[in-house]
Amino acid sequence: MLAATANPEQPNEVEVSRPSDVLAAKQATDATLNALLLGLGGVALLVGGVGVANTMVISVLERRAEIGLRRSLGATRGQVRVQFLAESLLLSAIGGVGGVLLGIGVTAAYAGIQGWPAIVPVWAMVGGVLATLVIGGVAGFYPAVRAARMSPTEALAAP
Repeated sequence: MLAATANPEQPNEVEVSRPSDVLAAKQATDATLNALLLGLGGVALLVGGVGVANTMVISVLERRAEIGLRRSLGATRGQVRVQFLAESLLLSAIGGVGGVLLGIGVTAAYAGIQGWPAIVPVWAMVGGVLATLVIGGVAGFYPAVRAARMSPTEALAAP
């Protein structure tokens, strides 16, 4: 009906579309892209957590003599646990801040190439660092408990 009204002589040459269809397609595309990026971020956090856990387990194994010496000099299990947990949190904080800075750099570069203003929300930066701290704390918990449970005599006897 709109085509015939717009061009009564040749209504078949008029293309009629609804803007709501285009907007719905754009919203669906945006939602899919957001889900994809969140999934990619989740996988990156998981891989980072496994890396922190692996690093801390190796650290505990390599530093058995240090743990045994500290325990024999009077360090409590809680102090050893806090030491290794703090190390894992520091390791993940450095990685989180580095990742946020890299993300800001890539975003600014892409926005500059496109001629757009570079906008990175503060909540995204803080959320990224907090997420890495949570993942680092969870990943470092087991190695910290393992180090704290080590008896001083066994730790000092190990090569």
